[in-house]
Amino acid sequence: MALGKKIRQLREELGMSQAELSSQAGLSQGYLSQLENDEVQNPSAAVIFRLAQALNVDPRVLMDAAGYDSGANGTGPEFSVTVDPELLRFLARFPREQQSFLLGLLRSLDQQQTRSGRSIAPGVVAES
Repeated sequence: MALGKKIRQLREELGMSQAELSSQAGLSQGYLSQLENDEVQNPSAAVIFRLAQALNVDPRVLMDAAGYDSGANGTGPEFSVTVDPELLRFLARFPREQQSFLLGLLRSLDQQQTRSGRSIAPGVVAES
């Protein structure tokens, strides 16, 4: 699948508009439109990584779609997205500042639970 089609597919699966994705990835909406219409040849790795982060996917998904070589032997750490897509769609509706607030709230809750011997996210270490 071409990069543009892959970006559009992932964006639509998350229920995001082009404006939302371009804002979260730090790109202009016009540039994102050009990417989705395969009008841009060889976008930079930085652009691909920002899009992957905003779309919550392993960057290799987009790198492969863009035709970049995945490495000499194709080995490396495996990444998987274990977040429920419905949760991502729900959170994507909030402005970035509110998302940060919710993340801080969840981390605080998890730290409190961890101190009491249980965790709301077993196996996840809260960042400070």
